[in-house]
Amino acid sequence: MPDDMSSPAPCNSSWSISEDSLRRYVHYASENCIQELLSASDSCRNGNGNDGWKILSLDGDVEISKRRSGSFHIFRSRWLLRSVSSKQFIPVANAIDAAKQWDHDLVEARYIKDLEDNLSIIRLRFGDASRPLFKNREFIVYERRETMDDGTLVVAVASLPKEIAAGLYPKQNKAIRGLLLQSGWVVEKLEDDSCMVTYVVQLDPAGWLPKFFVNWLNTKLVMIIKNLKKLAQNNPLDDAI
Repeated sequence: MPDDMSSPAPCNSSWSISEDSLRRYVHYASENCIQELLSASDSCRNGNGNDGWKILSLDGDVEISKRRSGSFHIFRSRWLLRSVSSKQFIPVANAIDAAKQWDHDLVEARYIKDLEDNLSIIRLRFGDASRPLFKNREFIVYERRETMDDGTLVVAVASLPKEIAAGLYPKQNKAIRGLLLQSGWVVEKLEDDSCMVTYVVQLDPAGWLPKFFVNWLNTKLVMIIKNLKKLAQNNPLDDAI
C-alpha cells in the first residue's frame, strides 16, 4: 500500500490492498475525524469566538454554523433534543436501513464490508431522479462508532481515498464519485431523557458545480437532524442498546 494516503486525490488508478491494511488505514483516518468532531462539539459548547466558526442561524435549541476549510466550508448543526434520549437517537442515526426515511434522494445505502464491530465500509448511491447536485452520484465511505469515557457517542463518516475505493468497489455504472471529506455525529447524554446532538459535514460532490450550490447543499444536509428527531420520537428504542 502506498505510504501517502493522508487525503483523497482525483485519480483514475486503483489500489488493491489487504483487509488488514484497509483496517489500519481506516483506524488512522477515522481517529483524526473523531478528534475533529469532538473539537467541533467542544467549541460549540464552550462558545470560543476565535475558532473560525460563523453562526448562520440561531433559533431556540438549534444552531447552524460554518467554517472555511480548504476549498469548501464545514457546516455544523447543534440541537438540544428535548425528551429524546441518546438511546433513542443513536440507533436511528446509525441504522443504514432507515436512511431513505430521512433522505429521499438516496436510492441505495448498504454495507460493503464490516472490518470490526464498530468499523464498516458503506456505499451510498443517489439516482437519476435525485436533486441536481446529487444526481447520479455515489460515495464509498467508512463509518466508525466510538463511545467516550463519559458516555458520549461519536460516529465518524468520511470517504475512502478514490484509489482505495476503486480497488475495493469498482464503479459499475456512470455514477460520479463524490467525496465526503469529513462528517459525523457527537451525541451527548443529558438529564431528563434529553440529548445534545452535533452534526458536522464537509462535502465535495465532485464534477463541476458552482461553489454556492455546494455550500447550499451542505446547509441542507445539516438539517437532517430534524427529520431524525421525528423518526426517533416515533420509534422509541430505549432498550435497543
